[in-house]
Amino acid sequence: MEHADLDALIDIAAGQIPLDELMIRRLKKRRLHLRDRINRLHRSLDPGEPA
Repeated sequence: MEHADLDALIDIAAGQIPLDELMIRRLKKRRLHLRDRINRLHRSLDPGEPA
């Protein structure tokens, strides 16, 4: 849920005048961090190759 919330915040921030570039960069960095954590969790749950 937090990932979708960050997407919404980024869209809102990008539409504001004047743009707050620092805030947008921080939000995108946080979103990327969450995406990486989600991917790591998926890989740990699905090992891919049988043991």
